[in-house]
Amino acid sequence: MKGTAIKLCLIGVLAALLAACSSKPTDRGQQYIDGKLEQPLALVNQPNVTGAPVNAKDFSDQLLEIQYADPAMYDRQQATYNSIKSWLRAGGDTRQLSRYGLDVFQMEGADHYGNVQFTGYYTPVVQARHTRQGAFQYPIYRMPPKKGRRLPSRAQIYNGALSDKYVIAYSNSLMDNFIMGVQGSGYVDFGDGRPLTFFAYGGQNGYPYRSIGKILIDRGEVSREDMSMQAIRDWAESHSPVQVQELLEQNASFVFFKPEPFTPVRGASAVPLVAKASVASDPALIPPGSVLLAEVPLLNDKGKFNGKYEMRVMVSLDTGGAIKGQHFDIYQGVGQQAAHLAGWYNHYGRVWILRAAPGTGQYTQITD
Repeated sequence: MKGTAIKLCLIGVLAALLAACSSKPTDRGQQYIDGKLEQPLALVNQPNVTGAPVNAKDFSDQLLEIQYADPAMYDRQQATYNSIKSWLRAGGDTRQLSRYGLDVFQMEGADHYGNVQFTGYYTPVVQARHTRQGAFQYPIYRMPPKKGRRLPSRAQIYNGALSDKYVIAYSNSLMDNFIMGVQGSGYVDFGDGRPLTFFAYGGQNGYPYRSIGKILIDRGEVSREDMSMQAIRDWAESHSPVQVQELLEQNASFVFFKPEPFTPVRGASAVPLVAKASVASDPALIPPGSVLLAEVPLLNDKGKFNGKYEMRVMVSLDTGGAIKGQHFDIYQGVGQQAAHLAGWYNHYGRVWILRAAPGTGQYTQITD
């Protein structure tokens, strides 16, 4: 898997399925205006929502990236892409999709009321040096050879189980290293004025992933309602390096990297990702290259749902170990602002998959 394809969302496993709830919560953007839905993907006449997508330009840029990076994917989806572009040029009115040869499939959501889970991911920029010096004490490793044996656990690696010959950089933050592993890739700034180096996903040690967010909840350190990637960062900043390391060691899984020249961020489909116009999804349900029309909840500066939504058109171009079923991970971009946005998202919105109707050029069958 490449780059962000391995990302394991810290909070994805923390969201209790709404189907298990007897009440109908609304604090994370949940709505119940479509009634109970009976199929994972159901053909509907049109979305039960008005308005137009806010990101037509970004979506168009994402399609260009697909066309250049994966012509075969673009050709398979060309009828759908062309119909959506025509619809957007005409204003993107959600009531007019059928006029442009588009079928609309509504997703049932985690609770069967259309509430699809949204989380966020991003590409971090990690400060590092080529040699251990000053505050830069935390090794980042390339993949060592397995040679028929199991690689060491995270705790063993932290305690020196790997030779220094596998070190490719030293950062100034153990938590930054961990989060880059969670995201699956990142940019590294060596502080020498040269272009950033892209650290691509290089492999994993073979141990199962354990959520440190869930551990903090179980320990009573952070409430379930307040859990987010930002909450984990805040916890780390208020605790000692020894305490941070002890927490991270509870997750034996460890990601290795391989340095590459500065390059655009790519997902599992090897297509450069455009922020907020691409998502990671479950390929068993949503094939790569699929287009979703999403009603995304908006958050305030403290990460709380503000009662409003915006429509976005996005393409499924990535996957992730924690992204299963009625769940999308929205790519937020590069750097600290993107990290802030990605860190808060664990909310719900409605999603419709758009496909060229039969007879509209090439048509890819979507299955329930």
